[in-house]
Amino acid sequence: MKDLIEVILISQVPLPYSKMGSWTTLYNDYLEKDHKINYVICPKPEKKYNSVEYNFTSISFFTKLQSKIFKKKKQEYFKGLTKIVKSDRKYIIQIVDNYGLVKPLHDYLISKQIRNNCYIQFFYHGFSPYTKVNSGIDFYELIDELIVLTHDSYKEFKRTINVLPCHFSVLHNGIDTTKFVKATVFDKENLRRKLDLENKKVFVWCSQDRPKKGLHIVLEAWRKIYESRQDVVLLVIGCERTENIDGVRFLGRIPNHDLPQYLQASDCYLFPTLWQEGFGLSLIEALHCGNYCIASALGGVPEVLQFGKLGTLIENPHFVSEWVDAMNDFLENKFEVTAINKDLYSIESWRNGMNTIIEEAKFRLQMTIRK
Repeated sequence: MKDLIEVILISQVPLPYSKMGSWTTLYNDYLEKDHKINYVICPKPEKKYNSVEYNFTSISFFTKLQSKIFKKKKQEYFKGLTKIVKSDRKYIIQIVDNYGLVKPLHDYLISKQIRNNCYIQFFYHGFSPYTKVNSGIDFYELIDELIVLTHDSYKEFKRTINVLPCHFSVLHNGIDTTKFVKATVFDKENLRRKLDLENKKVFVWCSQDRPKKGLHIVLEAWRKIYESRQDVVLLVIGCERTENIDGVRFLGRIPNHDLPQYLQASDCYLFPTLWQEGFGLSLIEALHCGNYCIASALGGVPEVLQFGKLGTLIENPHFVSEWVDAMNDFLENKFEVTAINKDLYSIESWRNGMNTIIEEAKFRLQMTIRK
């Protein structure tokens, strides 16, 4: 017997997703295991999950015409939705970071006279609130629930947005803690020999090389650190630079399956983000691999590091001197390493949290009488 309430995920990218992505990685794991999603509407992927029913989207000449002339946007999604929804059933519809879909979806459900039977969940992977409006109707009036990455993000929504009629939930990002795990002393020594890192204090930075990721701040701080001691090395991962800087190794892009060994061989992870970061997956990967973390106190990062319990927070990350001081403090052992629970920010915790969020939405959809 089918569940009285079914769950539809609408994705702007194919699932499974063959490229790198934080939320797609989480959904890939989720849909391969015990999950509560019945349908996926998305572009056709290279392979399919056997545990869900698909409806594939494609942008045709007709949908382009509808969008341009008749201002009917996102029609490619509603063709698949029409094949799924029935007027006598109820649905939870999940959207991930696709703001432009919300208003057209709301209007579509009203046109089909099924808006009261549907509960729209919007998953947001940024930090600061979305403040634009949709044709005079506030975005937050159109969704039923907003799921954010941290409690601090929720506080920012409360501070910024005057009217928030939707439900809120917090779902921290998660990682595979069977891969990103602290190495034993013996294994760490072997990794250091393998990677030519013996007798060094190893710092690591890992991200895309964009200004907001703060690599230029770290490199300037590094030059000052390296002037006074040369028993240190900085590994830069994800950056294709070829410049020659003393004590810095630019490793370029590394396959995801090889990344844990570099984090396990390192001592201190640098996270100099210069924007309101939503969460920071690489930060928790480094934590679970045994790194001490020094990170910007921006966005969701303070909450991820438990407000300084799990690492050093740089209150003024644009000031190079603060990074120099924090890195020197680390080298002089002026810090305490706090052991973390294996389940902290694990993908299993994310999966359980997702299931709870869906079950609570089902309860609300069953019990709430809409206006």
